[in-house]
Amino acid sequence: MLKINEIFKDIQGESSYTGFSTVFVRFTGCNLRCTYCDTVYAYYEGNDLHVEDIISQIEGYTCPLVEITGGEPLLQKDVYRLIEGLLKRNNKVLIETNGSIDIRGVDERVIRIMDIKCPDSGMSGEMKWENLGYLRGTDEVKFVVSSRRDYEWSINIIKEYSLEDRLTVLISPAYGVIEPQNIAKWILNDQLKIRFQPQLHRYIWGAEERRTDP
Repeated sequence: MLKINEIFKDIQGESSYTGFSTVFVRFTGCNLRCTYCDTVYAYYEGNDLHVEDIISQIEGYTCPLVEITGGEPLLQKDVYRLIEGLLKRNNKVLIETNGSIDIRGVDERVIRIMDIKCPDSGMSGEMKWENLGYLRGTDEVKFVVSSRRDYEWSINIIKEYSLEDRLTVLISPAYGVIEPQNIAKWILNDQLKIRFQPQLHRYIWGAEERRTDP
């Protein structure tokens, strides 16, 4: 049994899979409280669903790409049963996790997209830094940047852990907090091998907090 906030199909707005049709399974509950969080409704709202019922809903979309997100999905132990069920059905599975929980239990066939919380999020002290040593070349890390300070902090982390050479590195502007052009200029000036990623779904659908099926 899992507590699920919502299941819907949308255009992927983040990661190297940006632009692809994706079924999102949003888990209820998060152990962090980031200042810029755009899914606060997922802190508590949700319904208890059996893994089989979740998979049945996903299959109804006939879409092979599935992202497990939150909230923080790794807080619920039965997430691993859901992952196993999706992989058995040959789904491509992404999981977005906030970096504060051990990621080693996630099947190696899953693309782990791990946040690295910047100082302005208020949650950088909650990071489980050991996770950076568990990342594989197929995984991705994401920094959500709210200021120049956040950006410079992110670059220091990227260099300290040689992230550019190991996997895909994503830098996103905190929506409505910082001008995307500023971050784009900084990346260009610093000649970094990282991926700038504004939240595409926000530009498609607008700034509404919650997305539902079109």
